[in-house]
Amino acid sequence: MDEFEGNKTATKIDEHIVEIVSDSGEGAQKCGQTLGSVSGKMGNGVWTVEIIPAEIQPPARSPAGASGIRVRIGSERVTNMGNEADLVVAFNEQVLYSRIANGAYKRGSIVLLENKWKSDPQEKIQEQYNTAIKELSEHGFIVHEIPMEEECLKIVANARKGKNMFVLGMICEIYSRDADLARSEIAATFAHKGEKVIKPNIDLFNSGYEYARNNIPYSWEIEPKALTGEEKVLVCNGNQAIGLGVMASGMDMVSMYPITPATSASHYIAAIYDQVGGFVHQAEDEIAAIGFAIGASYAGKTACTITSGPGMALKTEMIGLAVMSEIPLVIINVQRGGPSTGLPTKVEQADLLSSLYGMPGDAPKIIIAPATIEECFHFVIMARKLAETFRGPVIMLTDANLATGVQPWNRPELQEEWLAAPIDQSPWDPNVPAYDWDEETGLSQRPIPGQRNGMYVLTGLSHTSRSKVAYDSDTHQTSMHMRSRKLAALQKTLKKPEVHGDEQGDLLIVSWGSTMGAVQEAVDLHRAEGKSVSQLHLRFLSPMEPHLKEIFSNYKKVMTIEINYSDDLSHPLITEENRRLAQLAIILRAQTLVDIDCWSVVYGHPLQPGMLYNVISGKLADLNN
Repeated sequence: MDEFEGNKTATKIDEHIVEIVSDSGEGAQKCGQTLGSVSGKMGNGVWTVEIIPAEIQPPARSPAGASGIRVRIGSERVTNMGNEADLVVAFNEQVLYSRIANGAYKRGSIVLLENKWKSDPQEKIQEQYNTAIKELSEHGFIVHEIPMEEECLKIVANARKGKNMFVLGMICEIYSRDADLARSEIAATFAHKGEKVIKPNIDLFNSGYEYARNNIPYSWEIEPKALTGEEKVLVCNGNQAIGLGVMASGMDMVSMYPITPATSASHYIAAIYDQVGGFVHQAEDEIAAIGFAIGASYAGKTACTITSGPGMALKTEMIGLAVMSEIPLVIINVQRGGPSTGLPTKVEQADLLSSLYGMPGDAPKIIIAPATIEECFHFVIMARKLAETFRGPVIMLTDANLATGVQPWNRPELQEEWLAAPIDQSPWDPNVPAYDWDEETGLSQRPIPGQRNGMYVLTGLSHTSRSKVAYDSDTHQTSMHMRSRKLAALQKTLKKPEVHGDEQGDLLIVSWGSTMGAVQEAVDLHRAEGKSVSQLHLRFLSPMEPHLKEIFSNYKKVMTIEINYSDDLSHPLITEENRRLAQLAIILRAQTLVDIDCWSVVYGHPLQPGMLYNVISGKLADLNN
């Protein structure tokens, strides 16, 4: 490429999508996370999605081994991964093939490709590289071969340990990112390793920055309008937000067993929890983890356990115990693809029905689902309050998209009211039963071990209000009424959910969890064209938010968009009678008796607005035919 000698002029754009892909262990994710953090602190809207291979150690230079990150940067607030990438940096050519298969790129996407493989000692690798260059051109990509390894070796002896910082420098120059802020982020990232590690990484960043200035013919500026005031900006992923929420809620104990994609939440909490008096217990298995948490909660201070789908399956009996014994407990399920081990590193919203109905017998519990990374923080605080107020487990459903996605949000001002109240150790009235259920609400005050006269037998068996094991019909029926009535009491406090768009029309899309941003963007594209489509996003899933049937009656058609499985009516053997529906659609049909339609996919990656735009177009066309 020609040398530009710094004579480029930056073109102002509203947004761009950048992908960095490599083999596992080459630091592509750290590069993208730093880019996202820098952009967020500059005031840009940001959303990141990690690209994680299914295997822990996949073969190098293979499509299946693609590891990396997608970073969407915008002038305004960004709420989802977007559509096809504009710029791709690839550490080898083979990892691009899986991303192409996923529809991640478009004709005209720019590819900055490591060129070391062109002269690799193995002829087979040279052939693969040359073939890929030809095929990438045939796909319509604009390919620039970059001597990344060669440039990095001028600074470090092992380019694999630092190429990511060279790439970060290139991208920061191309997109007019604040270089000083990037250097500060690098220094903070490697602070625990000292100056011997910080300096070469900053040198690599500077080298990449200068290389791009002099050799890469692109320069864009994405004006920051999303947030203002660096002191008010917090840039983190959903699992980190969960950790912050645990600490802000006043919960002192998290008990969990490592499981993807929830593990990083425990890593984050464990690194800092002791500074606020917290304790992380890594149990020997998932059952022990929830048992430990229930025991801690029984002792008076509500505990939290964090897991994913397979862990929830193992915890089912213990969740039933928490319901029956009415022990407050916060359970965070970072959902992933299933069934069984399924897709450990991929996103899915597959655990709604199992969370509702997966326990033996009738086990009513509160289920909530945050839609944004900011809500991951606030919903943990709310979950602790709900668990204590309604005396039982609260399940918070996030997913891999929220867990690893990075988004800037306004730094919260900590409030004392978020914290758990001190444990009540005043004497208990011996005339008051341990389960003194209020006839209207099902609520009761809970005695705490250590309170004088507050001792009672904790049991998972059917019991009376005084916690005495009882098998008679009336006692069992009454206790079932009381536990269920708590959900009705909570539902009466919820507000009518707000519709995004017109409150009546042709089509209403109902969504939940991390899909909110992508659905909203697709809906807004149609609304800008004058189409009659609106969105309703639900955050309370048990109990359901009020007035849903009334809202649905104002539209010709209501359908859910979800990331879990449903049958497609166009497929062989599938009819309206035998079709399996998406999970929220099943619940809404049962709750409202409205003929709710659905569209869902389980591709393993977050929903894209462009895909949803086409889905909505098809549904609107059906309505008008």
